[in-house]
Amino acid sequence: MSVGIFKGTWLVLKKDLLIEWRTRARLNALVFFAFATLLLFTFALGPDMEVLTKNAGGYLWLALLFASVLCLGESFRVESENQALDGLRLLPTEPRAIFLGKALGNTILLFSLGLLLIPITIAVYDVKMVGSLWHLILVLLLGCLAISAPGTVYAAIASNARARDVLLPLLLFPVLIPALLASVKASKVIIEGDLMNNLNDWLTLLAGFNTIYWALGFILFPRIIEDD
Repeated sequence: MSVGIFKGTWLVLKKDLLIEWRTRARLNALVFFAFATLLLFTFALGPDMEVLTKNAGGYLWLALLFASVLCLGESFRVESENQALDGLRLLPTEPRAIFLGKALGNTILLFSLGLLLIPITIAVYDVKMVGSLWHLILVLLLGCLAISAPGTVYAAIASNARARDVLLPLLLFPVLIPALLASVKASKVIIEGDLMNNLNDWLTLLAGFNTIYWALGFILFPRIIEDD
């Protein structure tokens, strides 16, 4: 009996979240890695708090970007063990449900990490926010969605490569440049104040990026795991 795509997505998402809840290995590694990345920027740039505060939004997104490689790579490394991905292929549902479940699971992990990093970033870089915290959380959600869609596709492509830990960022980082730029700029205007009313433009760019890459992932993912 075939399972609908929505139920199939929920089953894949539930499986990944349940594994993460039981082990917490990936989330713990992400938190410590991202926190260490934020601290490294303070050591590298010295004690000039004005520079650190001005670029705090950029450091937040770089920490999330670097941590996303661990998150995305681990999401398919789990499936590589004991041919678990073959079991997912045999599910009586659309292969696209695997993409949606995996991508949403990665989004939830990255978004949770971002929520933890926001107060740390504010404290470490002495940020005094002018804009709304809710707007920053919206940017965080859109940015995590933008990382997860192409990241899930490329993680599936790189999952069986010998140098997958190197291949994934090489494939992913160039694609994410528009989304990363929009996320950093939107975060900056929220922190410093949107004097030129540019926030909506950056949000529109993020929304457009998400629409394109979630659609592409939804369409292309069945062919990717067939050729895997």
